[in-house]
Amino acid sequence: MTDILDQLRRATGAAHVLTDGDLSAWEQDWRKRVRGKALAVVRPGSTAEVAAVVRACAAAGVPIVPQGGNTGLVVGGVPDASGTQVVLSLRRMAAIRGIDRENLTMTVDAGCVLQAVQEAAAREQLLFPLSLAAEGSCTIGGNLATNAGGTQVLRYGNARELCLGLEVVTAQGEVWDGLTGLRKDNTGYDLRQLFIGSEGTLGVITAATLKLYPMPAATLTAWAAVPDMAAAVRLLQLAQARLGSGLTGFEVMGQFALSLVGRHMPQLRVPFLHDSPYGVLLENSDHESEAHARGQFEALLEAALEAGCATDAVVAENLAQAHQLWHVRESIPLAQAQEGLNVKHDISVPISRIPAFCAETDALLDREIPGVRLVNFGHLGDGNLHYNVQAPEGGDPSAFLREHEERVNTMVYDQVHKFGGSISAEHGIGELKAAKLPHYKSEVALSLMRSVKHALDPQGILNPGRVLDR
Repeated sequence: MTDILDQLRRATGAAHVLTDGDLSAWEQDWRKRVRGKALAVVRPGSTAEVAAVVRACAAAGVPIVPQGGNTGLVVGGVPDASGTQVVLSLRRMAAIRGIDRENLTMTVDAGCVLQAVQEAAAREQLLFPLSLAAEGSCTIGGNLATNAGGTQVLRYGNARELCLGLEVVTAQGEVWDGLTGLRKDNTGYDLRQLFIGSEGTLGVITAATLKLYPMPAATLTAWAAVPDMAAAVRLLQLAQARLGSGLTGFEVMGQFALSLVGRHMPQLRVPFLHDSPYGVLLENSDHESEAHARGQFEALLEAALEAGCATDAVVAENLAQAHQLWHVRESIPLAQAQEGLNVKHDISVPISRIPAFCAETDALLDREIPGVRLVNFGHLGDGNLHYNVQAPEGGDPSAFLREHEERVNTMVYDQVHKFGGSISAEHGIGELKAAKLPHYKSEVALSLMRSVKHALDPQGILNPGRVLDR
């Protein structure tokens, strides 16, 4: 392996090929479930260096694990335990290459942190709407490789819809420059769409051209208490009818999920915590004025109260209050982690079928594992729930995970499949769900995916064992 390490050092400089010391930041996944061992962590500073690294690895048959901010939740960006894989970290490639105000686009390196992209757009009075809890550390390359979602998919779509062009290093070390800012281009297959969501298994994303939007004149936040999931769906329908494209966020949170925030983060005030089975967080972005947005919101909530799809509601009076409401929502995963290890699910179900799915699956889990606690929250506006399962009160979380994780996953995924949903809405497949995919994806779909993988990465060196387990 000395030869390949020497080649990597020549490609990027010796200081950027790490083999010794504490490499846990690159070798351990975000949830600390898996710790691998890399042959080396390589940190290229340019697309040309990425290409040189890939060429060297391809010639030596050395597997490559592309990595952005290492914030993934499905073990898709860390090496295995063999000590034979190279982690290709894109973090040094963090430049904003340019903003085209007239075309409403921004071109950035793949290692650019999402929050930095948002802030660069905001300085130009423009909006890049992708927003998720890890935005302070996740990178654009990782967002696109996993087709990240977040809180504004309802209005703007996943990362896929926010990307107009890519620059990609292929598995052979060639560079495809597809950094077009065009919204219409029908010149053959859309190669960009192959690489988005492929989790680093088809090529290494090194840069992207992103869509920007005019900054709204006002963005308001409201919180509503709702009696059940069916009422939350009715509230969503009412909000869409009243606000149209102004509805940019619609999050649902179960009472137990919110109670964990109240328990572990008592400094946060959770609205209507003990008054209703569910809370809903709504966001209204308006291009006229704050007064117009507030009037729309208040009329909507009055109608919701009259229709019985909300029992109480409050509109944030200022930006600080809005941030506090969002902070409650974004604190649920951390509060759940403090409660103990849990079984996480990132699922999507047709919105119309979510109430029936929740009622049936809640009852199934409670019957099969008495006392189990359900931490149900997520992006109801686009049909994505984080339907997580916590050990019974007073139980050993580690033992619960060891004894029940596989069984719980099977029960939940079977229910998702029954209701016409997906076992991964925004987190991807990674290694964690690769063995599950064949149970819920047709053989035709899997065969087509394998054909694409073989065509673009015939050696199988890019992120092996992720997405497709064979």
